[in-house]
Amino acid sequence: MNPNAQVLAAFRSQVTQLLQERDKEWEASRKLVERTRFPTTLKRLIEEAGRADLPVSIRDAIVLALGHAEAVKIQDLPGPRLKELTGLPPTKAVRALCVWLGVVEGPALQWPLTALQSDAIATFAQSHINPFDLLLDADVASLLDLGAGDLSFATELVEQYAAPLHQRQRELILHAVDRLQPGSKLGGPLHPERERLNGLRSRPGLSFQFYGNHDMFDLGELDQTGKLAPRYTIAACWAPATPTFAYEPTRLSQDIITQELQRTKGQFRQTLFSGEPALEVQHGDRALLFPPWKFEIRGPLALLDLMARRGRLCILGAVDAQVFWEILSQLLDDERYRPANQIFTVDNLPTVFGDIFERLSRLALGETVNLADCAPSRGQIPRVFPLLLGQEATYRFRSVQIRRGGVFPGMPASSTARRFSDMVEETPPWMLTLIPE
Repeated sequence: MNPNAQVLAAFRSQVTQLLQERDKEWEASRKLVERTRFPTTLKRLIEEAGRADLPVSIRDAIVLALGHAEAVKIQDLPGPRLKELTGLPPTKAVRALCVWLGVVEGPALQWPLTALQSDAIATFAQSHINPFDLLLDADVASLLDLGAGDLSFATELVEQYAAPLHQRQRELILHAVDRLQPGSKLGGPLHPERERLNGLRSRPGLSFQFYGNHDMFDLGELDQTGKLAPRYTIAACWAPATPTFAYEPTRLSQDIITQELQRTKGQFRQTLFSGEPALEVQHGDRALLFPPWKFEIRGPLALLDLMARRGRLCILGAVDAQVFWEILSQLLDDERYRPANQIFTVDNLPTVFGDIFERLSRLALGETVNLADCAPSRGQIPRVFPLLLGQEATYRFRSVQIRRGGVFPGMPASSTARRFSDMVEETPPWMLTLIPE
């Protein structure tokens, strides 16, 4: 069997496996091949195929099999090509691609939502060392992985929880979002390996979707098409990016942030690399290339608002020191922890945070403390994003736990978290477990 035939055979097998796991999506896909919706469905399929992390030969085969979106009815499509691609006759083949590429629309697909309230989750968090174990106790085992990167955390999570849940005849719902463009030459090891991606997609007892090339702060399209649940039992974000979340725009002016970036990172400019937009940073005598949005500053308030909206339990793992103290300043009640236009440094952190800095600095690896035991937490955190119907302009976290370290026994973690111990210039990271009120 030649290489292309092997790739096609593997794709057909994966499609078959996926359809066995996606009864609801398969049924909902019927509407997408109705005559009035068929042309739009073809265009959406080709758009999603361009975004998906697929072998070039499969992507090209999909475009050819869908007639370059020029067909107006099923009968216009090349049936033999669809059969070769999916192993199915034309109508079922198009429906199968709708499921595979995630274009099944929302009204026909309702993700279950947990009925757990913040008081019950707070009780659980206080009595369990591993917050992810909530997936085993909750009525709905769902998790949103924001900034999923190489899917290393997703893989560890599935290895730990999918089988026990499956034995109880329960499904693990895992949705992962990352801004990196699949196939981009930028981002290096942060791209998920195709083998890992396909393994997650075909895992029994797992409802998994990965949405690459999506900014976590711009999920409107995914929401409108029903690809994401309104809220998950757990929302997780591992190694929140520096400098994205290392500076709070409501506390620091844009000029100060830009000057600090130039001082610590080097001069930077937008450019092109192999035809795609990129950020070039002159770091010493080296020119480094990153995705074009690498230095877009969102700040902790945006991250906290997003997490609180999306998760009943919010977990920030492997948070580096710079991001941690900036986040902490927004979680504490006293305004003195948010000095205007003052960059946090190793020298001024003890002065700004006082006794809190001393207490947290003494935490041993693996040790946990409740923020409320250190100082009053902020009762009115301002929302950053447009208010939803009935939503207040401010919110609060019922509970905030702080744990020192990046990796903990019996707990899934990302590859970045596992690399922290090898980063000799980095201090141990932090984990934050937050429960929105």
